[in-house]
Amino acid sequence: MRLARFEQDGGHRIFAADSDGWVPLSGIEGFEDVRRVTDLLDGARRRELAERLAARPAGERTEVRLTEAATVADGGDIWGAGLNYRGHAGDLETQQPASGPGSYLRPGNCLIGNGGTIELPSQSKRVTAEAELGLVIGKECKNVRREDWRDVVAGVTAVLDMTAEDVIRENPRYIPWAKGFDTFCSVGPQLVTLDEFDDEQLAALRVSTVRNGEVVASAQVSAMKYDLGYLVEYFTAGRTFAPGTVICTGTPGAAVISPGDAITSVVEGVGVLAHTVK
Repeated sequence: MRLARFEQDGGHRIFAADSDGWVPLSGIEGFEDVRRVTDLLDGARRRELAERLAARPAGERTEVRLTEAATVADGGDIWGAGLNYRGHAGDLETQQPASGPGSYLRPGNCLIGNGGTIELPSQSKRVTAEAELGLVIGKECKNVRREDWRDVVAGVTAVLDMTAEDVIRENPRYIPWAKGFDTFCSVGPQLVTLDEFDDEQLAALRVSTVRNGEVVASAQVSAMKYDLGYLVEYFTAGRTFAPGTVICTGTPGAAVISPGDAITSVVEGVGVLAHTVK
């Protein structure tokens, strides 16, 4: 199942999709008033929605334009893993961490919807954009064991993550500041529930950073140094994660962006985020 959110009439409208297409939640009994993706992430709630969706005739499906989707991150923190792909450490001319991935926590006000414009801040002269796979937490959890990570993750999504790279080169302690500017993160355009992928399919997903139609960096999830289960264990260690929390799992490589650029995050089988830069 897939979920997407759209801004309409001063609020949000959520659509759900199966293999037959998209249906607005406003037309599904018991889900008419849902306005947040977070309220659909509990396992029992997801299963109920999937059953009701499957029971609807295929002819009742409608078209949606995911290029206009709002962010699917609407209820939790946004954590991120840095330098998690084996080749990315070379972009920053630094060694990959050995005791665990680099990490950061970013503010929610940096989020933009798919198709939104990325605004380069005057405080940085070198901003990069990075495609990533995102994990969306489905239930409150803490101290999750590596082998149990699927029990707490509701689904996956695409992420486009911006960084004031010159700031981090100056001082790596500035990571949250360098990633917290307005318009510096896009999460979506849809959430694909985890039951759509087994472990081998997830490992085979390809993540690509594309600038002006040219692939700048690309790798499969299997190229991560710290796998998805490790990341869930690592980030939930000693801290409580709320439903809707997003874990950005790292990028295969970054693209330096300038005004006028078109930048795209492509996670095959999951979603495409496309933005322009000013």
